[in-house]
Amino acid sequence: MPPFTSSPPTRPGPRRRSLLASAAGTALLAGCSGGSDSDGTGGSPAAGARVRARAARDSERLAARYDAVIAAHPGLAARLRPLREEVVRHAEAFGGTAPAPRTSPAQASPSVSPPAAVPGNEKEALAGLAAAERELAGRRTGALADVPGELARLLASVAAAGAAHVYLLTEVDG
Repeated sequence: MPPFTSSPPTRPGPRRRSLLASAAGTALLAGCSGGSDSDGTGGSPAAGARVRARAARDSERLAARYDAVIAAHPGLAARLRPLREEVVRHAEAFGGTAPAPRTSPAQASPSVSPPAAVPGNEKEALAGLAAAERELAGRRTGALADVPGELARLLASVAAAGAAHVYLLTEVDG
């Protein structure tokens, strides 16, 4: 008499659950990746170049705004310098130039338009920076569908960093 086995005989090949799981995974990856930059999806190269140039200019202007707040409120310098340095790295990542830090409003860079007037009180100055970061992060997020995949990933990453800056700028304990 053959020994009794409790498991059904196994069939060669993948199991149904494995096939369903791999099909779902493939669909998710294809949906998230947005295609490659070379396949023409996600916007034209010219549109990508325009978005990249604008993103670089926007980051340069934001760095100048940080400079203006630091110059007007030196007590905020330690808190704002790391955020400003990250904004400069964003400008460089988009192909812009790193504006040199300035210590007074008179040292404005000729290539970057002057920032808006800095409020006289620190809380309002921080709120103005947070509003600028929030607006820029929103604009970058809105441009994601119009650009090729790698630029979209960079925009998304920088927009997320901007959202983190908003949190850090509005944090009460500072």
